Amino acid sequence: MTTHCIEVRAERIYTVTIGRGLMQEIVESVSEAHRVAVIHPGVLRTSAEAMKTELESAGRECVLIEVPEAEDAKTPEVLGFCWSVLGTAGFTRSDALVGLGGGATTDLAGFVAATWLRGIKWIAVPTTLLGMVDASVGGKTGINTDAGKNLVGAFYSPWAVIADLNTLDTVPENDLRAGLAEVAKVGFTSDPTILDTILEFPIQSVDPNSAQLESLVVRAVTVKARVVSGDFMEMGSATGVLGREVLNYGHTFGHAVEKVENYRWRHGAAVSVGIMYVAELANIAGRLSDEDLNTHRKVLEVIGLPTTYPAGRWDSLYSAMQVDKKARGTLLRFVVLDSIGVPSVLEGPDPSLLVSAYGSIVPD
Repeated sequence: MTTHCIEVRAERIYTVTIGRGLMQEIVESVSEAHRVAVIHPGVLRTSAEAMKTELESAGRECVLIEVPEAEDAKTPEVLGFCWSVLGTAGFTRSDALVGLGGGATTDLAGFVAATWLRGIKWIAVPTTLLGMVDASVGGKTGINTDAGKNLVGAFYSPWAVIADLNTLDTVPENDLRAGLAEVAKVGFTSDPTILDTILEFPIQSVDPNSAQLESLVVRAVTVKARVVSGDFMEMGSATGVLGREVLNYGHTFGHAVEKVENYRWRHGAAVSVGIMYVAELANIAGRLSDEDLNTHRKVLEVIGLPTTYPAGRWDSLYSAMQVDKKARGTLLRFVVLDSIGVPSVLEGPDPSLLVSAYGSIVPD
């Protein structure tokens, strides 16, 4: 199996390594640290203990920090718990942290690293498809608050991202399908070959041992690495260039769905609905053709992702979107497509368009 190394240029240069059987790469990535903390969810306790054994065999002291599953880990209380463990263990700036888990775990771990002693070394070890192609790459770290998702955080890149595809063997199929939402997203905005692969090989695209899924992971990470390297702090939009904001395609509405659903929905499922919503919005606004709109629906449905959302929740969704990070004052701002692979921005659309787009994704 080929090991792929993709470089990201942010506030520091780091490499995303994609392959199989990468424990030695993890150990080497923290070789200069005296102590290593591994933040992990309970479901990965066995994997974390195996990593602890390998690190200790290499001469590192290792502390395991078990946190709740998924979005339940991204709270101020869990953040404070992680700080207390690091303090009790005497972690210094020469020590390191590993985030082992899905996107929520690496979001939390990165923010812990960014805030402990104003910044210590950390390594992202994503174990889900979503974590590999999106959350662990790019340096956006953070937690949720009652007001919304990821509203408290920092831009703080890892020193390395190590994505072992073997970890996908035990990921439930529904989680793999949810992770493909972020893969499809960059297919829509930046790399249509991704869409062709999904449509031609729908079964292989959710097979963790297939060459097609490996290719999809590599292509998606390559797109994100390129975008992040060109606009790490998401300043492009301030200069009139879309930049990193393109990665938010489908996320304004998707994050609102997550909040309204009290984070019970998988992130990828919410993003899928968000992608369909913004495609409908662009179509109604005269920006996206009927053919490209139908391509959105075909790709998402062949993956097995939702493309509709229940009626009667517009007021809550609209309120949630108004506190989205991409809003500008009172203006809602959406990344849209003028065609597949040609992203742009729709700012402050008429409220009637927003309501009409919502109506378009409400099932009959």
